[in-house]
Amino acid sequence: MGSRYRHFSIEERCEIARRRQAGESIRQISAALDREASSVARELKRNSAQKGYRPAYAGEQAQARRWKGSKLERKPQLQQTVLGLLAKGLSPESVAGRLELEQGKKLISHETIYRFIHAQIVRTKNYTWRHYLPRGKAKRGLRGRKGGSSALLIEHRVPIAQRPAIDRSIAGHWEADTIQFAKPGQAILALHERSTRLMWMQRLPTKAAASVAQRIEAALGSLPADLRRSITFDNGTEFAHHYRLREPLQLQTYFCDPYSPWQKGGVENAIGRIRRRLPRKTDLTSLSPLQIQQVAAHYNHIPRKCLGYLTSAEAFSKLLHFKCEFTSPPSRGRRFSAPRSRSRARQRRSPPGDSRRSARRAAPPPAAPRRSGSP
Repeated sequence: MGSRYRHFSIEERCEIARRRQAGESIRQISAALDREASSVARELKRNSAQKGYRPAYAGEQAQARRWKGSKLERKPQLQQTVLGLLAKGLSPESVAGRLELEQGKKLISHETIYRFIHAQIVRTKNYTWRHYLPRGKAKRGLRGRKGGSSALLIEHRVPIAQRPAIDRSIAGHWEADTIQFAKPGQAILALHERSTRLMWMQRLPTKAAASVAQRIEAALGSLPADLRRSITFDNGTEFAHHYRLREPLQLQTYFCDPYSPWQKGGVENAIGRIRRRLPRKTDLTSLSPLQIQQVAAHYNHIPRKCLGYLTSAEAFSKLLHFKCEFTSPPSRGRRFSAPRSRSRARQRRSPPGDSRRSARRAAPPPAAPRRSGSP
């Protein structure tokens, strides 16, 4: 069991002052009060006045050093900055990390932000404060949820147990899922890159497996081969045509175990963040494709602790630039050889029967004949 600590009461302080004036030692005082000798020594050291230990003065000093409220309550400017970043959709951990990255020192911790928000809810009974938090929960804790599976209906299914161990630092491994909404038939296809946490989203006109496979092929087909190594699905039937991606993209496909969506936790966490802007009751007919892309862009421009508080867009841009710079083929017509002289190049380009023509062009024109009678 853990120890419980309590402050000295005014009666105990009066007893300490009386015994101290009587010349008793610290251990004698602690034995009389049934306290630790270190507690009595700390009390005398921290709360003594210039004229000795005074109970009233000691109580005032101890009270002055107690907690003065949250840092966000004592610093209005910092509170305004933190609430502004939370309103943009950043989590408390992202806010704390980004401020530390920008200022070069730690200004606030994510736990302080969480405690400040929940303290406001408890004190004011105003539950709109919860909307500053990522998941909008008024109480702290986890909520479990259950899922379904149709693994037996998927042909050529490769379980995730056969997937080799993948380090997150290796790019090109994707996770896929669909974001479902309240109205039947409305869904968004979501692709999540495990290394940079980049999110790609597009609305699906239908959840037919052939249509979903075509859209995944179109999305990943333009990337370099090193950035499309494998992709992991859940057991939804919309991914039943996964095998059509293997040959054209050279992409390995894997599936989570039934009732185990946590095995592709990257895209699950990303969808949870997307739900802050696209809740389940959203009607996709009221959103244009541009608005959906703006939601994805907002997600990709949030600083991540796992990326050193870079954004996913910044990390993927660096990675894509590196791949294009070091893997792109030379432009058409360029050859890495010694430069040739211009005259030699012209001789090689001229057809074999043009030597006489070039000689005639190079020879000077003949002199005009003189007329009779001319001087």
